[in-house]
Amino acid sequence: MFSSSSRNSLLSPWSSMEQSDSEALDISTKVQIHGVLWKRPFGRPSAKWSRRFFIIKDSFLLYYAENEKRNFETNRCLNIHPKGVIPLGGCVVSASENMGMPFAIEIHLEDFCGTIVLAAESELEQVQWMEMIQESGKVTWKNAQLGEAMIESLEAQGLQLAKEKQEYLDKLMEETEELSHQRAQREELERLNQILEEEKRKYEEVVMELKAEQEQIKQDLEGTSQSLKGVEREKEELSSLTVMLQKSIEELSLEKQRTLELLGVKDHQDNDQENSEAPEDSNIEDVEEEVDTVLLQDLKHIEDQMKVLLKEKDQAEQKLQENEQRSVVLQQEREFYSSQAQTLQQSLSQLTVDKHRQRRSSRLRLSRGWSWSGG
Repeated sequence: MFSSSSRNSLLSPWSSMEQSDSEALDISTKVQIHGVLWKRPFGRPSAKWSRRFFIIKDSFLLYYAENEKRNFETNRCLNIHPKGVIPLGGCVVSASENMGMPFAIEIHLEDFCGTIVLAAESELEQVQWMEMIQESGKVTWKNAQLGEAMIESLEAQGLQLAKEKQEYLDKLMEETEELSHQRAQREELERLNQILEEEKRKYEEVVMELKAEQEQIKQDLEGTSQSLKGVEREKEELSSLTVMLQKSIEELSLEKQRTLELLGVKDHQDNDQENSEAPEDSNIEDVEEEVDTVLLQDLKHIEDQMKVLLKEKDQAEQKLQENEQRSVVLQQEREFYSSQAQTLQQSLSQLTVDKHRQRRSSRLRLSRGWSWSGG
């Protein structure tokens, strides 16, 4: 960008030149006469007339475009680039009425092939210009020196002005190129920022999705762990129940064995009594029958209890087996969820690494761009 100092440095040649021109051409502001006249192209009597701004300075007639009048009257300085410079030394001036303009002025110069034809707006202006042209035609040695010096000064300062103008344009072009490069870098930076913002947004969305999935897997894993603990507790309870049932069955077996032994002893005693010739006693027989009935009932009750216990044991063992299978399934689910959680954590870590790597790459590209600009 153009700083105030750079602008001042670029404009200073022009301001200093204008100051030097003003000092060098201080005499140029002391003109004899100036104003707008009609001018016919040299050597072309039938050509169209045009209005020009004329100045008589010492022994020279200078003319410019008509709009130069305002600049001259405002700044009171002489433009060093006239359209033409006519030396008036030794000229002959006369009025003419046959040139197509009412207040025409003819200027005859010895070194010119043809006549210079001008025209004023009024008779008074015609007389004033003719007198001043005639007076300026009286060339003196001093006027000649001043004229040559003025022409040389105008030419030299014109060359200097053109040179400094070119230098100014070159500096302006350099700063314009620098501005273009900075603008291109700024646009590239904005584009990279937009890309980074978009990638950041996508990254945050992916991270949120992964975190949500990780949270769900965590909840599932906790649920599986709770179920697994419940199954383990139920297994322990079933194992304890199985042990207790087995113990009860064993106790009932012992009781059954004792009952059978009692029945066996009873049968043996009956046989002995039958073989002996002891007298029959109806009361004893009744008691024995009652004992037999009670023992049989006890035996039947023991057998029924053993059947119930065996059934409960079978059910407990079956349920224990089902719990074992369920425990295996839950353990597999737990391992699966753990694996998924580990995979998600690795994905999050990889995303973070990729994000930092991409940021470093973007910064490196930008730093290379700026270093190239600085070089």
